[in-house]
Amino acid sequence: MEKIKFTDPDTKEDIQFFCLERTKMNGFNYLLVTEDEDGDAEAYILKETEEDRDESMYEMVEEEVELSAIGRVFAELMEDVDLEI
Repeated sequence: MEKIKFTDPDTKEDIQFFCLERTKMNGFNYLLVTEDEDGDAEAYILKETEEDRDESMYEMVEEEVELSAIGRVFAELMEDVDLEI
């Protein structure tokens, strides 16, 4: 499973996530990530907000309609995993 390092813009703290799945919807890239590689864990949906040559900027999806729509896409892509949206 791919491991991705993010830097919190407020605290400048590095956070490691495991990328479970990627998809593109309405021209935006989305990642389904978790902090724990194995077992039941909280998952987060991140949306790419900026793309640079060297790095990308992501933010957590919090708007309910967008979260529900992209959550359904991830649920279809990962049929063997039980996602609660």
